[in-house]
Amino acid sequence: MSEAQRLREAILAAPLETSNHGEDPQSGTLYVPLSHLKALRLDAHVVVGGRGVGKSFWTAALQSEDLRRLLGSAAPELNGIMVQVGFSQKEDIDRYPNADVFRQLLDQGEDPYDLWRAVILRCVATRALQSIPTGSWTETVAWLKAKPEEVARLMQQPRSWLGLILFDALDRTSNDWQRMDEIVRGLLRAILWLKSFPGLYGKVFLREDQAERTVFNFPDASKLLATQADLTWARHDLHGLLWQRLINAPGEHGALMRQICQTERREGAWLVTNEMKRETKTQREAFERLAGAWMGRDRRRGVPYSWSVGHLADGRGQTSPRSFLAAIRQAAEDSRDRYPDHAYALHYESIKRGIQKASEIRVNEVAEDYPWVPEVLSVLRGMNVPCTYEDILLRWQGRFPNGPQDIHSQRLPAQHASRGWDGIREDLLRLGLIETKKDGRIDMPDLYRVGFGLGRKGGVKPRN
Repeated sequence: MSEAQRLREAILAAPLETSNHGEDPQSGTLYVPLSHLKALRLDAHVVVGGRGVGKSFWTAALQSEDLRRLLGSAAPELNGIMVQVGFSQKEDIDRYPNADVFRQLLDQGEDPYDLWRAVILRCVATRALQSIPTGSWTETVAWLKAKPEEVARLMQQPRSWLGLILFDALDRTSNDWQRMDEIVRGLLRAILWLKSFPGLYGKVFLREDQAERTVFNFPDASKLLATQADLTWARHDLHGLLWQRLINAPGEHGALMRQICQTERREGAWLVTNEMKRETKTQREAFERLAGAWMGRDRRRGVPYSWSVGHLADGRGQTSPRSFLAAIRQAAEDSRDRYPDHAYALHYESIKRGIQKASEIRVNEVAEDYPWVPEVLSVLRGMNVPCTYEDILLRWQGRFPNGPQDIHSQRLPAQHASRGWDGIREDLLRLGLIETKKDGRIDMPDLYRVGFGLGRKGGVKPRN
């Protein structure tokens, strides 16, 4: 077996999956971009990021004492802290209400602010070994409203411990935008209330579209906005993450990757060095060992190191680690099947097919978050971009003759549909699904263009 084939098998053996379903992440997958350090601080109460950038990963990782210890000097204030979850994608009715309970209680006239305070009170009472009414969420809310003095004593009692409560996946609280905004706004007010009690902290993970809405429309919201941290990934961070996963591949596969990549051993896991976390010659040359120097036979086709990241960016220029790692894994599989004797582990044509796979995954994610988007963009299949807005409008008007109200969506419909097709365009722009060029034409990043079946002259082709 050649070195290229051995490297290819090592890539396929590495833990490149980033979706988290509530399980504790493996220690070898822990990678902290410098931009994420602020998000890990206890006083960062609001953390904002798009799909696949690490919100659920950090929600899971912060619950693990071993992973917090692995962070070491990067986040020393997390040592010894008690972490609980106040909401996540994994249902836990004893810890927090689900969407049905939220709907029932709000229909009964309850204030979301009180519901979230009830969640916080259960967390604090559990850690303080004190008994409060927990037979139902209605009981807990009724108690906090009827016994404000007991609530105050529970929250103000001296503590020998520090507590952190995490809130994630808040889009699952409701299928209606206005109601979800009410719920999130109530949570942020509750976090502001929590700030007044020493030793207790809250951290709310929000999607970008949630943070851009009206959830901060309440007195003193600026005190929370001042703590906001954004989860972003620069190109060198994505490559650093890739190597962090590769060097922790099992057995001989990880050992082979560690011959290429600079590493250090700590707390039972292999970690990349700082040289591999920055856009250095070392980092670039390491990826060249996997993919070569060019996206073809010469320099005119581009450089794999930058090409693989750039073609996965959304309309705001951001590339998620989930898309990047999925593209690399697919490129390795395609190279093994189509170009087994290629001089490098990743063939440049396979990297292009990796973009196709990552685009399909991203389109499926968009369908989960915004069910109206596939219905609107699938109408454009077969078109070439860039194109005029008028060309797109003709397609939409032909498919939806009565306007955006013909778009079917049972969950979180287009926010500005009431403003007609201009409102739909605004929503697509805000989500990074399309972009407007200087000459006014509409373009679509490859990350979405390929998956939705649009073409581009000289670009990565959609799958048939």
